Amino acid sequence: MKTRLTAWLKIEEGEVVPLTWSCFYLFCLLCGYYILRPVRDEMAIEGGVQHLPWMMTATFLVLLAVTPVFGWLSARFSRRQFLPAVYLFFGANLLMFYVFMRSHVHPEWVARAFFVWLSVFNLFVVSVFWSFMVDLFSPEQGKRLFGMIAAGGSAGALLGPSVTALSTYFFPIANLMALSAVMLLVCVFCIRRLDAWSKERAPVRRETGDEPIGGHFLTGIRLAFSSPYLAGIAGYILFLTMTATFLYLEQAGVVGQAVPSPLERTRLYAGVDLAVSSLTFLTQIFVTARMPLSGALAVLPAASLAGFFLLGIYQAVPLFVALIIIRRVSEYALAKPAREVLFTVVSREGKYKAKNFIDTAISRGGDAATGWLVAGIKGLGATATMMAWIMVPLAVAWVGLGVFLARAHGRCVDERPHSRLSSSVTDLR
Repeated sequence: MKTRLTAWLKIEEGEVVPLTWSCFYLFCLLCGYYILRPVRDEMAIEGGVQHLPWMMTATFLVLLAVTPVFGWLSARFSRRQFLPAVYLFFGANLLMFYVFMRSHVHPEWVARAFFVWLSVFNLFVVSVFWSFMVDLFSPEQGKRLFGMIAAGGSAGALLGPSVTALSTYFFPIANLMALSAVMLLVCVFCIRRLDAWSKERAPVRRETGDEPIGGHFLTGIRLAFSSPYLAGIAGYILFLTMTATFLYLEQAGVVGQAVPSPLERTRLYAGVDLAVSSLTFLTQIFVTARMPLSGALAVLPAASLAGFFLLGIYQAVPLFVALIIIRRVSEYALAKPAREVLFTVVSREGKYKAKNFIDTAISRGGDAATGWLVAGIKGLGATATMMAWIMVPLAVAWVGLGVFLARAHGRCVDERPHSRLSSSVTDLR
């Protein structure tokens, strides 16, 4: 049975141990995040929907300030030292929010601060996780295994909102902070186990977790803009965040008016997360590993194109909800693992520094710019229908970019079929 299962899942000999720890790592990470995600969506309403563009701008500025700090630390400390410190730092932050929420001091400002913090947290820790994965696994392994690893995360995302939905009947929301902090501690243990596995196979690898990544603290920013390949990935994520922010702003306003109770809104968001996580998990198990890279990168923009076209014809709350669910399933099950595979052919500095900058600052920069853009256009009298039509040509360009990136990755793999492809990203021009 084990042989048949590993063959069906395309797992080769020696990969079961790292795959198991990687799945458990992402399970704990996303479980902890999804425990907090419904709280963030509620905090967005409690802090004032009209303040969302400001909160998104604050998130972008924080990430822009953190990126050089991340580059400086990663240049001087080894992976084995640096990665656990990241999760311990965020765990300490959660305990601080637990104290603030229990004290009920200026709840509207705590709500805004938590929205910004979680918007930084979720991108940062997940980006660090996938940087670790693309450093551990080869491009060929990534195509086979990243879907399964993502499925482990989906299982955690499935459990997280269930915990939140049930716990709100018995405990105050602040208690969720402490529970999520515990999940981060488990992530640190998983990092230790994966590092031990990496060290055991060091004779067949040039990189281990003992050496600092090196380089300048601004190297990640420079690489992200100097390589057309990395710039293309940044553009793909920018299209993703712009379209997602438009939908998020619309649904926040609609739900805020239709559901007056904070607890009911939190349960509603938890229910949506539960549906997304269930569908994502099934897709990752049965579809992701068998989907070509070009298809995995094109499905999300194609689904968005169809959704915006329908929203341009007919505005309805169920249509917004359906599009959000379809987009998130396509993103988490297909586009996200495929994007991480793209990073397997770049240097270690590209995997950690450039990737972190693209995943965080570029992503939240798109959020902030789109938030102000939508607010400005609506201030001139534009409707949600008009905004949906604006998104249609953007989605068309997004489809083309996904196909381009898949072909560029294939050329890199074909040119160096017998190496780890850890050359400088400047070679990918």
